[in-house]
Order: sequence, then structure tokens, then C-alpha cells
Amino acid sequence: MTLMKILVAATLYAAVTLGANPVLAGGLDIDALREMRAGDMRKLAFHAVAKDPVVVSFVDKDGAEMDISAFKGKVILLNFWATWCAPCRKEMPMLEALEKELGGEDFAVVTMATGRNPVPMIEAFFAKINVTSLPILRDPKQAYARRMAVLGLPMTMILDRQGREVARLRGDAEWDSADAVAILRAVIAADTPDS
Repeated sequence: MTLMKILVAATLYAAVTLGANPVLAGGLDIDALREMRAGDMRKLAFHAVAKDPVVVSFVDKDGAEMDISAFKGKVILLNFWATWCAPCRKEMPMLEALEKELGGEDFAVVTMATGRNPVPMIEAFFAKINVTSLPILRDPKQAYARRMAVLGLPMTMILDRQGREVARLRGDAEWDSADAVAILRAVIAADTPDS
């Protein structure tokens, strides 16, 4: 390819890319989702391009290894937290309320205790704040958290049905708020299984 053809192709690509609404695979209109952000959801950062899935083993309550592909086919709200984290304690009941409202065939809240969080401590933590429906999943060596570039807790990501990260929020948020639910419903509706 000649230099002139390369320059023309690059110019056309840039014009199309800059002039178009960012749309992720699955039909997610990023600009429309960004416009929906209000309240705590203003901290939610949507990526221009979905990030490749990160598949790292973690363990369930009984110590059995698994990875995020166990939830493939669902939109996932992946929340990294720890029992010692005060903001995590504040937002965990809201994550449970979100799971009760939207959880099912198309959506799951996946809570990942990262670092040293023995099962008895997690159970006591959940009992004290009356959380009963969230999974007990652990990332004891923080391998998954490192690969997901978790810098501080809580850290929450929205993963599409293929396990790709489409957005993230640093810090706690009211995940059961009308704003959060509306955004997640829009992601679920746009990222349909056949898209």
C-alpha cells in the first residue's frame, strides 16, 4: 500500500471514528448511557471500547476454584470488596437489593472478597448487615483484583455478556438507586444474548 493510500485510509478512519457515537459490541450506545448518569452514577466511567475478558481463578465458599466464565451470558456487576472496608459495609446491602431486583437469567451481582477474608469473617460480615442473597466468592491472593487493575476498595465493574468490562466505578455507590437500576436495565436490554 502506498503512503498516500495509508494516509487517506487513516484520515477516513479518524473521521468516521470521531464523528460516530461510540457503540460497543452488543449495541451499547456509550453516549446514551453516559447521559443517563446522575447521583452516584456520575462516577461510573464507560469505556470507549470494551476491555477483553480477564479470566483468573477465584474460589467459592467451599474453596472450589471457578472463574467469571461461570456467569457468561449474563450482564455482571462485579464488585471487589473486603470485610475491613467501611464503604463496602455501607454499599453491600444496596448491592443485595440490586441483585433481588434485577438478578436472574440476564443479570448477576458478583461480590468478590479480595485479600485475606476468611469465610467465617465474610459470613459474620453478611450476618451483621443482614445480607443473605449475595455469593461468597474469594480472591485470597488478590490475583483477580490485580489483573482487573483494582486500586482501592470498593471497585465495581460492569461486564457484558461476554465478560468484557464496559464500565467501572471507584468507591461506593447507591447501586439500588433509580439511576443505577435504569443504567443497568439499559445495558441488559442493549446487550441481548443474540447481539
